[in-house]
Amino acid sequence: MENLFDLRGRVALVTGGNGGIGLGMARGLARAGAGVVVAARNAEKSRAAVEELRSLGADALAIGVDVTDEPSVSAMVGEAAAWRGRIDILVNNAGINIRKPAHDLSLDEWRRVLDTNLTGAFLCSRAVHPHMKAAGAGKIVNIGSMLSIFGAAFGPVYGASKGGIVQLTKSLAVTWAADNIQVNAVLPGWVDTDLTRRGREEIPGLDAKVLAGTPAGRWGRIDDFAGIAVFLAGAASDFLTGTAIPLDGGYSSLL
Repeated sequence: MENLFDLRGRVALVTGGNGGIGLGMARGLARAGAGVVVAARNAEKSRAAVEELRSLGADALAIGVDVTDEPSVSAMVGEAAAWRGRIDILVNNAGINIRKPAHDLSLDEWRRVLDTNLTGAFLCSRAVHPHMKAAGAGKIVNIGSMLSIFGAAFGPVYGASKGGIVQLTKSLAVTWAADNIQVNAVLPGWVDTDLTRRGREEIPGLDAKVLAGTPAGRWGRIDDFAGIAVFLAGAASDFLTGTAIPLDGGYSSLL
Protein backbone atom coordinates (compact mmCIF):
# COMPACT_ATOMS: atom_id res chain seq x y z
CA MET A 1 0.00 0.00 0.00
CA GLU A 2 1.19 3.50 -0.80
CA ASN A 3 2.61 5.48 2.10
CA LEU A 4 0.13 8.33 2.27
CA PHE A 5 2.61 10.61 4.00
CA ASP A 6 5.75 9.92 1.97
CA LEU A 7 6.98 13.02 0.12
CA ARG A 8 10.22 11.60 -1.25
CA GLY A 9 10.88 12.90 -4.75
CA ARG A 10 8.53 15.87 -4.30
CA VAL A 11 9.59 19.52 -4.30
CA ALA A 12 7.93 21.99 -1.95
CA LEU A 13 8.12 25.78 -2.32
CA VAL A 14 7.48 27.57 0.99
CA THR A 15 7.19 31.37 0.96
CA GLY A 16 8.23 32.94 4.23
CA GLY A 17 9.76 29.56 5.03
CA ASN A 18 12.74 30.94 6.94
CA GLY A 19 10.89 31.45 10.23
CA GLY A 20 7.68 31.03 12.19
CA ILE A 21 4.91 28.81 10.87
CA GLY A 22 6.58 28.58 7.47
CA LEU A 23 9.72 27.09 8.99
CA GLY A 24 7.65 24.71 11.10
CA MET A 25 5.92 23.46 7.94
CA ALA A 26 9.22 23.29 6.04
CA ARG A 27 10.65 21.07 8.78
CA GLY A 28 7.70 18.70 8.48
CA LEU A 29 7.96 18.55 4.69
CA ALA A 30 11.70 17.95 4.90
CA ARG A 31 11.32 15.12 7.42
CA ALA A 32 8.76 13.51 5.09
CA GLY A 33 11.36 13.47 2.33
CA ALA A 34 10.52 16.52 0.22
CA GLY A 35 13.11 18.81 -1.26
CA VAL A 36 12.31 22.25 0.14
CA VAL A 37 12.75 25.66 -1.45
CA VAL A 38 12.74 28.42 1.16
CA ALA A 39 11.61 31.65 -0.50
CA ALA A 40 11.78 34.87 1.51
CA ARG A 41 13.24 38.37 1.64
CA ASN A 42 15.81 37.94 4.43
CA ALA A 43 18.73 36.11 2.82
CA GLU A 44 20.59 35.50 6.08
CA LYS A 45 17.56 33.88 7.74
CA SER A 46 16.92 31.81 4.63
CA ARG A 47 20.49 30.49 4.61
CA ALA A 48 20.13 29.48 8.26
CA ALA A 49 16.83 27.74 7.54
CA VAL A 50 18.32 25.84 4.61
CA GLU A 51 21.27 24.71 6.74
CA GLU A 52 18.81 23.43 9.35
CA LEU A 53 16.74 21.56 6.76
CA ARG A 54 19.87 20.00 5.30
CA SER A 55 20.83 18.85 8.79
CA LEU A 56 17.56 16.90 8.79
CA GLY A 57 18.76 15.11 5.66
CA ALA A 58 16.69 17.15 3.23
CA ASP A 59 17.65 18.70 -0.07
CA ALA A 60 17.04 22.45 0.35
CA LEU A 61 17.52 25.71 -1.53
CA ALA A 62 17.08 29.39 -0.61
CA ILE A 63 15.64 31.87 -3.10
CA GLY A 64 15.01 35.57 -2.53
CA VAL A 65 11.55 36.88 -3.38
CA ASP A 66 9.20 39.79 -2.91
CA VAL A 67 5.76 38.18 -3.18
CA THR A 68 4.14 41.56 -3.92
CA ASP A 69 6.20 41.93 -7.11
CA GLU A 70 5.02 39.94 -10.13
CA PRO A 71 8.43 39.69 -11.87
CA SER A 72 10.05 38.61 -8.59
CA VAL A 73 7.45 35.86 -8.13
CA SER A 74 7.90 34.68 -11.71
CA ALA A 75 11.68 34.54 -11.27
CA MET A 76 11.32 32.64 -7.99
CA VAL A 77 9.03 30.00 -9.48
CA GLY A 78 11.26 29.67 -12.54
CA GLU A 79 14.35 29.11 -10.38
CA ALA A 80 12.52 26.70 -8.08
CA ALA A 81 11.18 24.67 -11.01
CA ALA A 82 14.60 24.53 -12.65
CA TRP A 83 16.24 23.29 -9.42
CA ARG A 84 14.80 19.76 -9.56
CA GLY A 85 12.63 20.01 -12.64
CA ARG A 86 9.32 20.25 -10.78
CA ILE A 87 7.18 21.99 -8.16
CA ASP A 88 4.72 19.67 -6.43
CA ILE A 89 3.77 21.68 -3.36
CA LEU A 90 3.31 25.40 -2.68
CA VAL A 91 2.87 26.80 0.81
CA ASN A 92 1.71 30.42 0.71
CA ASN A 93 2.94 31.54 4.10
CA ALA A 94 4.57 34.95 3.51
CA GLY A 95 2.69 37.59 5.46
CA ILE A 96 2.84 40.78 7.49
CA ASN A 97 0.58 42.51 10.01
CA ILE A 98 -0.02 46.11 11.04
CA ARG A 99 -1.95 46.26 14.29
CA LYS A 100 -4.12 49.37 14.24
CA PRO A 101 -7.84 50.06 14.41
CA ALA A 102 -9.41 50.95 11.08
CA HIS A 103 -9.61 54.67 11.84
CA ASP A 104 -5.82 54.82 12.35
CA LEU A 105 -4.82 52.85 9.25
CA SER A 106 -3.38 54.73 6.30
CA LEU A 107 -4.24 53.65 2.78
CA ASP A 108 -0.60 52.73 2.23
CA GLU A 109 -0.65 50.43 5.28
CA TRP A 110 -3.88 48.83 4.09
CA ARG A 111 -2.40 48.15 0.67
CA ARG A 112 0.89 46.81 2.04
CA VAL A 113 -0.83 44.13 4.10
CA LEU A 114 -3.29 43.13 1.37
CA ASP A 115 -0.55 43.07 -1.27
CA THR A 116 1.67 40.80 0.82
CA ASN A 117 -0.88 38.46 2.40
CA LEU A 118 -3.52 38.12 -0.30
CA THR A 119 -2.16 39.33 -3.63
CA GLY A 120 1.11 37.55 -2.91
CA ALA A 121 -0.70 34.24 -2.45
CA PHE A 122 -2.58 34.82 -5.71
CA LEU A 123 0.60 35.63 -7.65
CA CYS A 124 2.48 32.60 -6.32
CA SER A 125 -0.44 30.24 -6.94
CA ARG A 126 -0.95 31.52 -10.46
CA ALA A 127 2.77 31.17 -11.19
CA VAL A 128 3.02 27.52 -10.06
CA HIS A 129 -0.20 26.43 -11.76
CA PRO A 130 1.32 25.69 -15.20
CA HIS A 131 3.99 23.49 -13.61
CA MET A 132 1.48 21.53 -11.55
CA LYS A 133 -0.96 21.21 -14.44
CA ALA A 134 1.77 19.87 -16.72
CA ALA A 135 2.76 17.34 -14.04
CA GLY A 136 -0.85 16.22 -13.61
CA ALA A 137 -1.00 16.96 -9.88
CA GLY A 138 -0.24 19.56 -7.23
CA LYS A 139 -0.88 20.74 -3.69
CA ILE A 140 -1.33 24.34 -2.57
CA VAL A 141 -1.53 25.19 1.13
CA ASN A 142 -2.59 28.73 2.01
CA ILE A 143 -2.05 30.18 5.47
CA GLY A 144 -5.09 32.02 6.77
CA SER A 145 -5.76 32.93 10.39
CA MET A 146 -8.34 32.69 13.13
CA LEU A 147 -9.10 36.25 11.99
CA SER A 148 -10.46 34.57 8.86
CA ILE A 149 -13.31 33.51 11.17
CA PHE A 150 -13.90 36.43 13.54
CA GLY A 151 -13.07 40.11 13.87
CA ALA A 152 -10.63 41.95 16.09
CA ALA A 153 -10.40 45.68 16.67
CA PHE A 154 -6.62 45.63 16.26
CA GLY A 155 -6.62 43.66 12.99
CA PRO A 156 -9.02 45.00 10.35
CA VAL A 157 -6.63 44.77 7.41
CA TYR A 158 -5.02 41.52 8.56
CA GLY A 159 -8.47 40.00 9.02
CA ALA A 160 -9.58 41.23 5.61
CA SER A 161 -6.51 39.72 3.97
CA LYS A 162 -6.92 36.39 5.73
CA GLY A 163 -10.66 36.25 5.10
CA GLY A 164 -9.75 36.76 1.47
CA ILE A 165 -7.33 33.84 1.68
CA VAL A 166 -10.22 31.51 2.55
CA GLN A 167 -12.28 32.66 -0.42
CA LEU A 168 -9.25 32.51 -2.72
CA THR A 169 -8.64 28.96 -1.51
CA LYS A 170 -12.19 27.92 -2.38
CA SER A 171 -12.07 29.57 -5.79
CA LEU A 172 -8.72 28.03 -6.74
CA ALA A 173 -9.86 24.62 -5.48
CA VAL A 174 -12.92 24.72 -7.72
CA THR A 175 -11.04 26.11 -10.71
CA TRP A 176 -8.10 23.71 -10.59
CA ALA A 177 -9.80 20.51 -9.43
CA ALA A 178 -9.86 19.34 -13.05
CA ASP A 179 -6.07 19.66 -13.08
CA ASN A 180 -5.82 17.40 -10.00
CA ILE A 181 -4.54 20.28 -7.89
CA GLN A 182 -5.84 20.37 -4.32
CA VAL A 183 -5.97 23.76 -2.62
CA ASN A 184 -6.60 24.06 1.12
CA ALA A 185 -6.05 26.60 3.87
CA VAL A 186 -4.79 26.31 7.43
CA LEU A 187 -6.10 28.81 9.97
CA PRO A 188 -3.55 29.18 12.77
CA GLY A 189 -4.66 30.30 16.19
CA TRP A 190 -2.37 31.97 18.70
CA VAL A 191 1.12 30.74 17.83
CA ASP A 192 4.40 31.73 19.49
CA THR A 193 6.29 33.52 16.69
CA ASP A 194 8.23 36.76 16.29
CA LEU A 195 5.02 38.34 14.95
CA THR A 196 2.92 37.42 17.98
CA ARG A 197 5.67 38.28 20.44
CA ARG A 198 5.43 41.84 19.14
CA GLY A 199 1.68 41.57 19.53
CA ARG A 200 2.06 40.68 23.21
CA GLU A 201 4.14 43.81 23.64
CA GLU A 202 1.60 45.97 21.82
CA ILE A 203 -1.63 44.54 23.29
CA PRO A 204 -1.80 44.60 27.13
CA GLY A 205 -3.12 41.40 28.69
CA LEU A 206 -3.00 39.42 25.44
CA ASP A 207 -1.00 36.52 26.86
CA ALA A 208 -3.43 35.91 29.71
CA LYS A 209 -6.44 36.18 27.41
CA VAL A 210 -4.99 33.66 24.99
CA LEU A 211 -4.18 31.13 27.68
CA ALA A 212 -7.62 31.53 29.26
CA GLY A 213 -9.39 31.17 25.91
CA THR A 214 -7.45 28.22 24.49
CA PRO A 215 -8.68 24.81 25.68
CA ALA A 216 -5.24 23.31 25.06
CA GLY A 217 -3.93 25.76 27.67
CA ARG A 218 -0.91 26.98 25.75
CA TRP A 219 0.26 28.98 22.77
CA GLY A 220 0.87 27.03 19.59
CA ARG A 221 4.40 26.15 18.55
CA ILE A 222 5.68 26.30 14.99
CA ASP A 223 6.32 22.56 14.99
CA ASP A 224 2.59 22.02 15.62
CA PHE A 225 2.25 22.81 11.90
CA ALA A 226 4.58 20.12 10.62
CA GLY A 227 1.98 17.36 10.58
CA ILE A 228 -0.77 19.24 8.81
CA ALA A 229 1.73 20.40 6.19
CA VAL A 230 2.64 16.79 5.43
CA PHE A 231 -1.01 15.73 5.38
CA LEU A 232 -2.08 18.49 2.99
CA ALA A 233 0.98 17.99 0.79
CA GLY A 234 0.68 14.22 0.42
CA ALA A 235 -1.56 11.53 -0.98
CA ALA A 236 -3.56 11.35 2.27
CA SER A 237 -5.43 14.51 1.26
CA ASP A 238 -6.03 13.73 -2.43
CA PHE A 239 -9.84 14.03 -2.05
CA LEU A 240 -9.70 17.07 0.24
CA THR A 241 -9.88 20.47 -1.43
CA GLY A 242 -11.36 23.90 -0.76
CA THR A 243 -11.24 23.53 3.02
CA ALA A 244 -10.09 25.92 5.75
CA ILE A 245 -8.82 23.99 8.77
CA PRO A 246 -8.40 25.75 12.15
CA LEU A 247 -5.24 24.71 13.98
CA ASP A 248 -5.67 26.61 17.21
CA GLY A 249 -5.76 24.34 20.26
CA GLY A 250 -9.55 24.62 20.30
CA TYR A 251 -9.66 28.43 20.49
CA SER A 252 -12.24 28.89 17.73
CA SER A 253 -14.45 26.12 19.18
CA LEU A 254 -15.34 28.40 22.11
CA LEU A 255 -16.41 31.34 19.95
